[in-house]
Amino acid sequence: MKPGVPGSTAHVMLMAASHQRLVGRPLLARSPGESDEALAGRLYTAHFGLLSHDDRPDPCFTYANLVAQQLFERSWDEMVGMPSRRSAEAPERAERERFLARVADKGYVDDYTGIRVAKSGRRFRILRATIWNLVDASGRRIGQAASIPAWEPLG
Repeated sequence: MKPGVPGSTAHVMLMAASHQRLVGRPLLARSPGESDEALAGRLYTAHFGLLSHDDRPDPCFTYANLVAQQLFERSWDEMVGMPSRRSAEAPERAERERFLARVADKGYVDDYTGIRVAKSGRRFRILRATIWNLVDASGRRIGQAASIPAWEPLG
């Protein structure tokens, strides 16, 4: 990726390829001749939130684009490595876990709505998010990713 853009181009391309394969459409259309690095840079600055977490028993974020960082009021360094469950309030966590299990079984879900909390405690509702499994070249699930096209503040 271009200088100043955190994350690995390979990881972003894995998110994009898994999304294309499972959901059947690109996260962003690739321009003719566009390199992986350029597409990864455009996804980092896209108008929608883009996140991923690993597949540990207590998954941790592995990627957060600029919109996701702004939504959660956290820098790259604060987001990446943070347990993803901390993005939801305690009462919402059980529902979040049930939903992620549904995604794991189906491969993706494109109608997620849920309440999340920013670092300041500000609550917001994610609307119409797509969540999909990240699958490596050997077919092993290594995590999940989410695109967040819309959200609304709460209270």
